[in-house]
Amino acid sequence: MTEKLLRPLRTRPWPERWLTRVLGAALSCAAYLACLPWDLRNRPASPGSEVETTPVTGTGVLALAAVLLLLAVHFGLRDALAWPLLLVAAPPAALLYVSLRTHPGPPDGFADAWPLTWAAVTLLGAAAVLVASAVARQFRPDLMDAGEEELALAGRW
Repeated sequence: MTEKLLRPLRTRPWPERWLTRVLGAALSCAAYLACLPWDLRNRPASPGSEVETTPVTGTGVLALAAVLLLLAVHFGLRDALAWPLLLVAAPPAALLYVSLRTHPGPPDGFADAWPLTWAAVTLLGAAAVLVASAVARQFRPDLMDAGEEELALAGRW
């Protein structure tokens, strides 16, 4: 059973390949929805209070990062290098975009700063997913060493 779970997806039949990819994207969406609140705005600690609190917790962010990195490692071992970006990094980035777009902040001068926040978080997440999947890819037993792979990709093999 473990051999089947870790075998490269390109060797699997296409329904299993695409089902695995859809399941990976659904897991990354579910992780985002479970770990981060939908409305990311700061709120008063109590009615009439001047002190604001954010619904985003450090534990939630760390749990989301751990789940996304595990998914990136899994797809880095099993699939081509671009798929982890599409399956693991893109769904949370899209959900964050929708969340920031549909829940504008208070008109305090920073209401229009959400695109910068979204871009920074998306870039950081995509870079982490790409690095994790590239490192995991180095441990694939079916890949040739890097020099032979580059020659094969260039058509010189």
